[in-house]
Amino acid sequence: MANTYTKLYVQMVFAVKGRQSLIQKKWKEELYQYITGIVQNNGHKMLRINGMPDHIHIFIGYQPKQTIPNLVETIKTDSNHFIKRKKFSPFKFNWQAGYGAFSYGHSQIDAVVKYIMNQEEHHRKRTFREEYLDMLQKFEVEFKDEYLFEYIDDVRSW
Repeated sequence: MANTYTKLYVQMVFAVKGRQSLIQKKWKEELYQYITGIVQNNGHKMLRINGMPDHIHIFIGYQPKQTIPNLVETIKTDSNHFIKRKKFSPFKFNWQAGYGAFSYGHSQIDAVVKYIMNQEEHHRKRTFREEYLDMLQKFEVEFKDEYLFEYIDDVRSW
């Protein structure tokens, strides 16, 4: 083949360090717009972004010119600096080190977008931990429970 053609869809999920509920409603849309700019400036297409005070879901049309770990690191680093620069949180804000990344087919786009749009509704019925464990199990991702989450009790250096 003379050219390379791809159509890849990835949902990334990550949490606030210590699973603290620091993302506030009054500034989350501005944060989401900023993250959308990061995603698009790196050559990807934002399909949907949403979350809860303690975690975020980002669903993109992924361009494989950049690795997912590099993209996630860029999003976390740049958005963390943005939150600090804007003084959104009176508390020390950082993202948790790990993340989940899950791939989808073209026929699943609408369902994933709707799922992410309705985060508040989903979390009335189940916790982020339950949601994330369900995703890992559906995608048959092997994991060790002790490496999934950092809780406030586990964090010593604030």
